[in-house]
Amino acid sequence: MSRMKAVQVGKADGNLELVERNIPDPARSQVRIKVEACGICHSDVFVKEGHWPGLQYPRVPGHEIAGRIDAVGPEVANWKPGQRVGVGWHGGHCFTCDPCRRGDFINCQFEKVTGISHDGGYAEYMVAPAEAVAAIPDDLPATEAAPLLCAGITVFNALRNAGARAGDLVAVQGIGGLGHLGIQYARQMGFRTFAIGRGKDKEALARKLGAAHYVDSAAGDPAVELQKFGGARVILATAPDAKSISALVNGLSINGKLVIVGASPDPITVTPLQLIAGRKAIQGWPSGTAKDSEDTLQFSVLSGVRPMIDRYPLEKAAEAYDQMISGRARFRVVLTM
Repeated sequence: MSRMKAVQVGKADGNLELVERNIPDPARSQVRIKVEACGICHSDVFVKEGHWPGLQYPRVPGHEIAGRIDAVGPEVANWKPGQRVGVGWHGGHCFTCDPCRRGDFINCQFEKVTGISHDGGYAEYMVAPAEAVAAIPDDLPATEAAPLLCAGITVFNALRNAGARAGDLVAVQGIGGLGHLGIQYARQMGFRTFAIGRGKDKEALARKLGAAHYVDSAAGDPAVELQKFGGARVILATAPDAKSISALVNGLSINGKLVIVGASPDPITVTPLQLIAGRKAIQGWPSGTAKDSEDTLQFSVLSGVRPMIDRYPLEKAAEAYDQMISGRARFRVVLTM
């Protein structure tokens, strides 16, 4: 049997270790992908540190996967070997639970998560359910497509479903892995884009990414600054800091919405009066399905949105993960095969 290189976590709170494995065969409704690039996401900490209940080890992490179809199962009719494809966080659904019957696949009661429910993309090959696969446009390199399959789709899908219209004031909190893409998408969607960061040194980059205004949260209250312009129709919170997110509510306009994509375990603080006055709302947003990924990739090609990435070979996955988890990466880390 043919062999491949893979990087796995052998046990909860374990190390990333380079191993050799058998190349997996696709099941009846799966495809096998020859991986060309795989992004390293902060959510990979769930596998590395054992924070996901019931996770089985050893496990190959990685849910920002770009490559080509290498083989398909006998029941797969819509994918062919050689096609450029990617897989994101959403790793499959059951089709039969109530959310699935309503077409709400991202909220499937039995949703599979790539790199958690089954092995992910820190490997030369991986298998995925056919319904989790997204087509990658030919003119989007694999290393740039990979981060868009998690970080990209999360902010793109959140913004396009938030209710803002072209010309509305939209603020993006955080200029990191999610935020640097959120600013670009907001600008390209036609929003009057504000960036909220910590420190004056981030202003030049924020404006280069497309922000019309920059708010330094270390120098003042972002909500006060936003209200000088009438408040934000949407504030996209990408930095997982509950205290900072809580402080943004007063920066919303009438009918404004705070959309949270930066995952934090800490509670946010808001009073009923803050929401009642002005009919304000708070909403969380997950990533999206494979079709949402395709929309994200196609819009990115159309509008020129691209992630800023650091590249590492698969063999240096542990070093690359440390670069990501320490916050030293600018802004996404991508493994290449």
